[in-house]
Amino acid sequence: MKNDQLLEMIERYLNGEMTIEERAEFDALRNKDAAVETKLEEHKNFTGLLKQYNDRHTMELRLNAIHDEIDVHTLAHDLMAHPSIVVRLWRQHHSKISVAASIAIFAMLVTLYFTGNLTNQDPRVEQLKKEVDGVKDRQKKLEKNAGGITGKSVKTGPTIIAKYRGTGFALSSNGYILTNLHVVNGADSVYVQNADGESFHTKVIATDASHDIAVLQINDPAFKNLGPVPYGFKKGKSDLGEDVYTLGYPTDAAVFGPGALTSDAGFQGDTAEYMVSVPVNQGNSGGPLFDAKGNVIGIISGRQTQTQGVTFAKKSAFILKTIQDIPADSLTKALTLNTKNTLAGLSRKDQIKKLKNYVFIVKVYNQ
Repeated sequence: MKNDQLLEMIERYLNGEMTIEERAEFDALRNKDAAVETKLEEHKNFTGLLKQYNDRHTMELRLNAIHDEIDVHTLAHDLMAHPSIVVRLWRQHHSKISVAASIAIFAMLVTLYFTGNLTNQDPRVEQLKKEVDGVKDRQKKLEKNAGGITGKSVKTGPTIIAKYRGTGFALSSNGYILTNLHVVNGADSVYVQNADGESFHTKVIATDASHDIAVLQINDPAFKNLGPVPYGFKKGKSDLGEDVYTLGYPTDAAVFGPGALTSDAGFQGDTAEYMVSVPVNQGNSGGPLFDAKGNVIGIISGRQTQTQGVTFAKKSAFILKTIQDIPADSLTKALTLNTKNTLAGLSRKDQIKKLKNYVFIVKVYNQ
């Protein structure tokens, strides 16, 4: 299908101009082809941004019209013999000021959109990064004591306490990690810590602000290859009612969260994410969402504050799109996703045992 034909179909779909049969066929196409779903989301976001700009431009025209009806000269004469500097500036430059204001408004909207602040920033949605600044780091003491008993030292990273904490999981065996952008945004340094308490320095190599995704790379000389990643990423959509689960770090130990996929759309109908009934807490941000076979179907991004147990996860199709869009010069090592899922035939208990080495605590430090 040509690009212009697809855009025409998307326009008709979003404007409600399709028949019931056409709409059903297009929904089937979206479910089958992740690229179509991505194109739909991009077009919807773009048209939404244009509408917001148009609304503000209309407001500016109305304000200018009101100003034109005001007799500034008469008003200034009644107030004082000589107009103030503010009035003189407005008389001489009000047209330039209006244009500059409209440009500033549009620039602000574009900045908010591309930094993700126009998405899921509703007070009813809580981002799940955990603030740990000023909290006693019990785990470090335990690790220190354990090291004294066994005679072995454990690499724990910085001695200062992290500012924020979330969860991340391996994309490949050679040190690429996925997490939420809001977990690492603005960090001076980022470390990941494995299930054995070992910490490794990382750097952020790619981000997708519109879907709250960040890709990290471990660049610590102490890091050793993880071995083959046991899970793959599901390219198609998952079905309502499917059993799902997550593994993350709201505490110092990994926490398993079972549940079900409850909606194909997330907060306010966002089709880029799932709604799931999985228990999560602060620190779960960036954790993987698995189906029963151990395929990654999403990444935990937030929860609804007004309803207990309602969690949102960005779909795997957008994870794959972010990885695909990483510039080649940003990668110092090959980033190759696993295509063979070795978890499918295992019990849930055995799946989790294999997963623990591939899910990490993400610790963020600021000066």
